[in-house]
Amino acid sequence: MCILFIAVRQHPDYPLIIAANRDEFYQRPTQSSHFWTDDMLAGKDLEAGGTWMGVTTTGRVAALTNIRAPGKEVKNARTRGELVLSWLQGTGQYSSSSAPEYRQHLGEKRDLYNGYNLLFGELTNLYVYNNFEDSYVHLEEGVFGLSNANLDSPWPKIMKGRDALAQRCKRKGELDRQGLFEILADNVAAQDNDLPKTGVPIEWERKLSSIFIKSPEYGTRSSTLVTLNNDNLVTWEERVFSAESSLEETVSHQFRL
Repeated sequence: MCILFIAVRQHPDYPLIIAANRDEFYQRPTQSSHFWTDDMLAGKDLEAGGTWMGVTTTGRVAALTNIRAPGKEVKNARTRGELVLSWLQGTGQYSSSSAPEYRQHLGEKRDLYNGYNLLFGELTNLYVYNNFEDSYVHLEEGVFGLSNANLDSPWPKIMKGRDALAQRCKRKGELDRQGLFEILADNVAAQDNDLPKTGVPIEWERKLSSIFIKSPEYGTRSSTLVTLNNDNLVTWEERVFSAESSLEETVSHQFRL
């Protein structure tokens, strides 16, 4: 998962909206989101066995973004996708019953992983953990953007998507889901003088500067919306894309907490 836009208690009818894109190499085998068990919905990384984003029928949710930091790779690093999975399942070496306990586990083992941000918690109570900084932020209220750096870093695509989501939240009534997917589909690259300097070649900074990424070998593989309304109805919608950025599959699920 490479970019997340999160609105917490900003829409009058939807206390939580998460709009996310997963960017990955096309050669990496992936299974679209599905119920792994009766209560856990997530996509699956078929190479390492973890997931980048998921939700449970009991209200747990988690999503991962990598931190772009060339030269800081951890030798024999563990797969970061297990962190999402462990929170959702509440099992394994990171098993815990509360977000503060899980944050403690994350801090103790943070050096075993390459850089990441982990959005996790309950649909009504979310946190972001950054293993590079060992930071832990409670998302109490507001609109947030998270990509391959710190929370709300002033990257053009983060600010653009965050502002667009904030505008959508001002509209009362039924949520314009197509409009949210349009935010995620924005493939306009930033101007060179606005590009972040993350240590990758300028050609890659350009490719990675749009919300929706298109390139022959790497790009946006899926877009996902997760929403919670005032009646505790959870809606999960996923759109899966081919290497040519054409829509290949849609996945939709609803359940009530």
